[in-house]
Amino acid sequence: MRAMVIDKPGVPLRFEERQVPTAGAGQILIRVRACGICRTDLHVVDGELPEARYPVVPGHEIVGEVAELGNGVTGFVKGQRVGVPWLGWTCGECRYCLAGQENLCDFGRFTGCSIDGGYADYTVADARFCFRLPEGYGDAEVAPLLCAGLIGHRAHCMAGTADRIGIYGFGAAAHIMAQVARHQGQHVYAFTRPGDEAAEKFALGLGAEWAGASDGPAPEELDAAILFAPVGSLVPQALKAVRKGGCVICAGIHMSDIPSFPYEILWGERVLRSVANLTRADGTDFLQLAAETPIKTTVTTFPLERANEALARLREGRLTGAAVLIM
Repeated sequence: MRAMVIDKPGVPLRFEERQVPTAGAGQILIRVRACGICRTDLHVVDGELPEARYPVVPGHEIVGEVAELGNGVTGFVKGQRVGVPWLGWTCGECRYCLAGQENLCDFGRFTGCSIDGGYADYTVADARFCFRLPEGYGDAEVAPLLCAGLIGHRAHCMAGTADRIGIYGFGAAAHIMAQVARHQGQHVYAFTRPGDEAAEKFALGLGAEWAGASDGPAPEELDAAILFAPVGSLVPQALKAVRKGGCVICAGIHMSDIPSFPYEILWGERVLRSVANLTRADGTDFLQLAAETPIKTTVTTFPLERANEALARLREGRLTGAAVLIM
């Protein structure tokens, strides 16, 4: 089989031919059809995540078909289409797992980071963390739902009953979340890179009320702001934009340092919080929502061997929507 491998932080992915793995007890061997490219993959490439182990095959928005079932696996059959997300394994015994917060598991393992992921023809995954995928989406179109969609969903839920939601960074996650928010009758305001007219047009085309530069003021007071851009300097900007009692949600797994800011922009019972990973319940809930909500994912596809090019385009902001590798 073919695989793209990160040997160590800071170097391009390397093409490798290797043996097809075997499904162990409780695992599924998956023939990968498509794998979304996520900004988190850049953090793995850059060595910014302490959970990462090297060498590793990245990729955690995996769409494929069941090729082999390991001992003890039930509920799946060969040939069935399945999805594999970022959260790949939890201990089930730590204080967080026992409290229903498996996304915070002290011993969690993560697909494409501490477990080989989907930039390959085949991968193995813990069957407990695999999802059945909704019909009506092609392989490339459904891939971004498995992280961009799931993290967007978790962040959106944290916004609660907010009517006016600001989204900072209009990439893969934002373009999915915005459609869900609009479908539910909420008002969306898109904050993009200064001067990025294409991103502004993209956001308006998906139903945003307004789109403009992230370093400027909001057109009106917001109930909540969600930051998908991993830029710490946007946190004070977002706090200034939300009303008293509003919330600012940082949805990235990694962010540059947040600069100091005056207490007055946090005061008034504003809330600043982060999103960490996902739970299986998040996956079940969101994929059911995706089956019922008209979500159109905008994707640019690349063959496996061009993974480095796709990552470079993501880093440089030269993508609309999401990038997906097709095997």
